[in-house]
Amino acid sequence: MTTWTMNDGGRSPAAGAAAGETAAQLVHRRLRDDIVSMRRRPGDVIFEKEIATEARVSRTPVREALLRLADEKLIEIVPKSGTMVSRIPAETLPEIIVARAALEAVTVRAAAESARGSDIAGLRAIIERQREALATGDIDGFHASDELMHRAIAEAGRLSGLWAMIVQIKVQLDRYRRLTLPQPHRMERALAEHEEIVDAIAGRDATAAAAAMDRHLDGLRISLAPIRDLNPDYFSGDVSAVYDRWAGETA
Repeated sequence: MTTWTMNDGGRSPAAGAAAGETAAQLVHRRLRDDIVSMRRRPGDVIFEKEIATEARVSRTPVREALLRLADEKLIEIVPKSGTMVSRIPAETLPEIIVARAALEAVTVRAAAESARGSDIAGLRAIIERQREALATGDIDGFHASDELMHRAIAEAGRLSGLWAMIVQIKVQLDRYRRLTLPQPHRMERALAEHEEIVDAIAGRDATAAAAAMDRHLDGLRISLAPIRDLNPDYFSGDVSAVYDRWAGETA
């Protein structure tokens, strides 16, 4: 769960607020991070009063933040029953993966065509950071570096705006992805796939870079059935059709 720390010696009305950030924005950011990182799991109850007390804000900005999270389908607000973290909608994940793969094929091709030497050095530095996280079993650190890698690829291709679009559409996918990392050898495979992508970018081979990115993201698609079976309470929707469709596509 979030630790609400002060950033100004205790004078801020909202614990941990960034410069220029409203109380509602702070609460939204922190709760969103907790939900996407799976620190708050699907089905967990959210207590408005508790959050207001911990963040040292009134309940009004907490309500504003919760309404925004509900719009993003990350929480469910049930009148007279309470507020809880929403379950991951398994039936929408195939479309999200298709959309993300299509957009990242564009960013990785652009990176292969226009990345500077400093961009490639930065990508290799991220790989080293992931290797260190893997060595220490730091799942959170590995995930953070994974996110940084994909963003850096878009920036190397001068397509930061496209990355902003990807971030918006992949929020539910990110929750699912966090469940895949503890799988045996999943982080090792992701690291090797990142190395392949960066090698293709460094070699100015846009076709190979796009193919490597597609293989990397395809791992999410084929892992849904076992991950859902291990965590049935975290998913919603009729996933049998999803299994059948994905099995047919990978046969």
